[in-house]
Amino acid sequence: MGELGAFLTIHRVGFDKRDPRRRVRDYDRYFDLQPEAELRRQGARCMDCGVPFCHEGCPLGNLIPDWNDLVYRDKWRDAIDQLHATNNFPEFTGLICPAPCESACVLAINDDPVAIEQIELAIVERAYAEGWIVPHRPERRSGRTVAVVGAGPAGLAVAAELNQCGHAVTVFERDEGPGGLLRFGVPDAKLEKSVIDRRVAILEQEGIEFVYDTDVGRDITAPELDERFDAVVISIGSRVSRDLDVPGRQLDGIHPAMQYLYQRNRWVAAQQGRPSRAPEPGGEITAHGKKVIVIGGGDTGMDCISNSHREQARSVVMLDVYTQLPEHGDPRAPWPLPPKRTATTYALDEGGKRRWGTEVTGFGGKGRMVSHVYARQVTGSSSRDLTPVPGSEFVLEADLVLLAIGFEHPEHEGLVEQLGLELDDRKNISTRMTYRTSMGRVYACGDARIGQSLVVTAIAEGRKCARIVNADLGGSPMDADRERLAVGAWSGEADRTLRHEAEAAGTVRPGEEFFTGPATRDR
Repeated sequence: MGELGAFLTIHRVGFDKRDPRRRVRDYDRYFDLQPEAELRRQGARCMDCGVPFCHEGCPLGNLIPDWNDLVYRDKWRDAIDQLHATNNFPEFTGLICPAPCESACVLAINDDPVAIEQIELAIVERAYAEGWIVPHRPERRSGRTVAVVGAGPAGLAVAAELNQCGHAVTVFERDEGPGGLLRFGVPDAKLEKSVIDRRVAILEQEGIEFVYDTDVGRDITAPELDERFDAVVISIGSRVSRDLDVPGRQLDGIHPAMQYLYQRNRWVAAQQGRPSRAPEPGGEITAHGKKVIVIGGGDTGMDCISNSHREQARSVVMLDVYTQLPEHGDPRAPWPLPPKRTATTYALDEGGKRRWGTEVTGFGGKGRMVSHVYARQVTGSSSRDLTPVPGSEFVLEADLVLLAIGFEHPEHEGLVEQLGLELDDRKNISTRMTYRTSMGRVYACGDARIGQSLVVTAIAEGRKCARIVNADLGGSPMDADRERLAVGAWSGEADRTLRHEAEAAGTVRPGEEFFTGPATRDR
């Protein structure tokens, strides 16, 4: 794979990032790909490992060394075929995946990893430009119907797979467009929404029906859905935000981060003439001219910082419970594990300040509005084992506070309660690792099943769930089934082998904080 010994002579070259001082003035993508010649050089760095750990790091099991080598050899048409063999939406993962494959790259033990994510994005963008990605309608129809509830990456993946099996698939989405948090949580500076629309247009031409502005469980009841379809797949994500149980939380001006990000993404959509919903009168959340405090040091918090810069906030401070990173490596994330923190991010490059090892203890206000955040320094390896530092208390002024501390579980009101589905200990939909819920002909995948995770894990969840649904509907075996890639999912029993762990996406299971996108390293 690649050029013999090239990893010793060719250094990593990452995405070409725009000047932070300029990019905060717009919502365009903040980075570009390197020229083709450089991309081929980067592919040459793939070192023909005896055991390519990038496979183990990727929940999709992407054929990474194969398409690295094909790019190096200028075989781009073959590369997109290899990429699509395991990943329905490489443009999504190429833009915002945190690239656990790169953390698991053998080169990363003592050098910079191969630029896997950039090569992945380059392949799919080249394929679109050349006209290689076109609709492929299934040759036959099974006569079976499937409803997919939720148009996030897991829902899109399961819909794409089942449609290719010949089943008639209808995707219901309560928001005004597809993508889930890809559309409404991730800023356009990282993922321009035309990327989602381009792929969904192909899915529509392949025969998938999308129904927007429809909240299943309210606009359509569970019994109605059960009567109309042969199978129902629930992929509603994990949308209940974690909250802070501290004094002063009831003050105005304190919001879950996703409420703010939803509004900002819809504002951008409105400026670009795309369908969007305006906030309720009096419910607008804006950072313009305000002192903003972001609580939580993960990717959602970084996206809040990025949007605050573009709104011209007066100041932005992030409070992160994690202790400051050591100068050389993080013992909490040894190779091949992905890091939960990096020295800087795309948002912090644009401005703002991050305070490490900080726990919020309460809020103060003037009248009904928040005006202060009370905090203290803490030590510990994660948010679960914090120890306060005596005498370290401090106060920060605040006009807007955004809580970016993760998500609890999927929403239960509506569809889940109407179906009476069993929940696991974390209040996710229980499937006992088979994707089958406690109700017949009803399935669950993605964050609704496993809790909040990554875009790459969501796509893997959708693909694996489709195998189970297809089998239960009497469909012909899928290629992945013939290759015995779903052993753990079929049996419902955990054998704890590396293959099972990879299939169950259990080896890359981030907690409440995890970075996404090409800013996670100095690329």
